[in-house]
Amino acid sequence: MSIMKTENLTYLYRLGKPILKGVTTEFEAGKLYAILGPSGCGKTTFLSLLGGLDVPAMGKIFFNEEELKQVDLVKHRKEHVSFIFQSFNLIDYMTPIENIALTSRLPAMPVLEKLGLTKDEAKRNVLNLSGGQQQRVAIARALASEAPVILADEPTGNLDEDTASEIVEILKQSAHQMNKCVVVVTHSNELARQADVVLKLRKGNIVNGL
Repeated sequence: MSIMKTENLTYLYRLGKPILKGVTTEFEAGKLYAILGPSGCGKTTFLSLLGGLDVPAMGKIFFNEEELKQVDLVKHRKEHVSFIFQSFNLIDYMTPIENIALTSRLPAMPVLEKLGLTKDEAKRNVLNLSGGQQQRVAIARALASEAPVILADEPTGNLDEDTASEIVEILKQSAHQMNKCVVVVTHSNELARQADVVLKLRKGNIVNGL
């Protein structure tokens, strides 16, 4: 049974030009999804719509069979989904521990250490961390959330190859062991090969497979 689904989802931009054209698809808990497609095809826009950060021109989005436009979108963003943004979106005057405490009641250090940050790094202002370390904090914040859906925009884009592989494994564990629905926008064919389901955006719609 799907936890999220879209029906005939359409999104317009650039003077009314459609970027998404009637997208119908669904997402299940316990699976890792990879969304592929060239730059500018609407991948990040699609992720934003799923997360309630924007609204479609036409069509419907459902979470647990309830249409999003009937739901408080603030509640949806707070309780149903957690985000891993390509631009991190960390609170820059806080430490990693404090950033995670904003979204989770769970202790921050276990997940930060799992992602390779030391206790000293976890207590620094995030601006004093490298880009790769900030990305790990952003990923840790999403993993520590109790939300059942993780929406990730290029989560391995700022990481070296070894760390990226570790992050992919953690995302897979989140889906398979924690029963989360993990939806990842990526350019990485390696990440896509390890996903349970691959969706490719092409000419405004979604097709299955690489």
